[in-house]
Amino acid sequence: MTCLPSSPGNVHPVREVAGEPIQQAYIGSSANPGFRDFAMAAVMVRDRVIHNRVSFDVNPTSRAQLERLVRDGHIVSLLHAGARLHQAGCNGCIGMGQAPATKGISLRTVPRNFPGRSGTREDKVCLVSPETATASALCGVITDPRTLGMPYPRIADPDDPPVNRGMFAPPLAAEEASKVALEKGPNIATLPTFDPLADTLEIPVLLKVGDNVSTDEIMPAGARVLPFRSNIPKIAEFAFDIIDPTYAQRAKETKGHAVVGGCNYGQGSSREHAALGPRFLGLRVVLAKSFARIHAQNLANFGVLALSFADAADYERIEAGDRISLAGLRGALALAWDYPSSDTWSMRTRARLKSSAAAKARVPKSLSGCPLSVEARWRTLRPLPTEYRLPASCLWTISLMRPKHSRYC
Repeated sequence: MTCLPSSPGNVHPVREVAGEPIQQAYIGSSANPGFRDFAMAAVMVRDRVIHNRVSFDVNPTSRAQLERLVRDGHIVSLLHAGARLHQAGCNGCIGMGQAPATKGISLRTVPRNFPGRSGTREDKVCLVSPETATASALCGVITDPRTLGMPYPRIADPDDPPVNRGMFAPPLAAEEASKVALEKGPNIATLPTFDPLADTLEIPVLLKVGDNVSTDEIMPAGARVLPFRSNIPKIAEFAFDIIDPTYAQRAKETKGHAVVGGCNYGQGSSREHAALGPRFLGLRVVLAKSFARIHAQNLANFGVLALSFADAADYERIEAGDRISLAGLRGALALAWDYPSSDTWSMRTRARLKSSAAAKARVPKSLSGCPLSVEARWRTLRPLPTEYRLPASCLWTISLMRPKHSRYC
């Protein structure tokens, strides 16, 4: 099987795309690959040569993994066949090197192939098994490894993996450690201190996106962006750059704002920059049909309310330029602490959608500006957060109320 561009969910049998020319086959990264992945490739290329059009990139998971592969002779087989060996780490998986050619097919054994994640904006990354990546690297086209006519290699993990404890450095004594000064280069900035959650928010919707927006689209990967990962003010300038290059500048000019999303908002990589960057620019609320679990937790950790529509159809009623108002937020959060014995507790309060002229034209006059019912649930109660931090388990639900009486409007 293979995941075609540009989603891990775009799964197809390899035979459907067999014969397509490739320019890169990439095995490894810091996520998922084990000894077997590299050993399998080494056995398959032994006494063979990689196709002269293909860059066959090998990215060991860790130094310990690299040492094991060297000890067992697999690195020699890979290098002799024409593989390019890279340092252990994330590297090409997140676009930090080994970026594929524009519009050239790259077969990779990494977990994700979202648009531009490889470091090339117009990439064509297909996710495959180590066997398919290696067979295709040998043939120069996408190849089902079962057609190579070789016995299937049987690879077993070593019983005695090397453990180099000499590489571990013991911590300094407490007294000595207290005297060590933290030195920061010009591209390392202190983590910003964010303001506490306000009790009332009245903010514009600055951006509306569709379904399955990944964290790579919220905060792009690649060598253009990630060198600033220790500089939040700078990396924030790239937020939503793939979707809307004007977002960062517009966010800077707005004191606070909201983003509206579809289903599975924030899927993909769990890195916190996708929450930190927009938060630095003033993101306070994300309204979505549903959230990827880890990203929703990251938003909460940095004081961004992750709100989901109780009625998914209400997504159609909100557009960029509309304004939303939420009141009584801190009081509602504090009320949850009065019920520490509950496994699940919920509360309701009201918010209001203040539609733009364009939005008012989309909905009946009787519903324009109607209150919204906001429900918060805590699956697991935790002590009240300090400053801007919210419980990572907090889930908010927002719905547009259809009033029975005109006094609601």
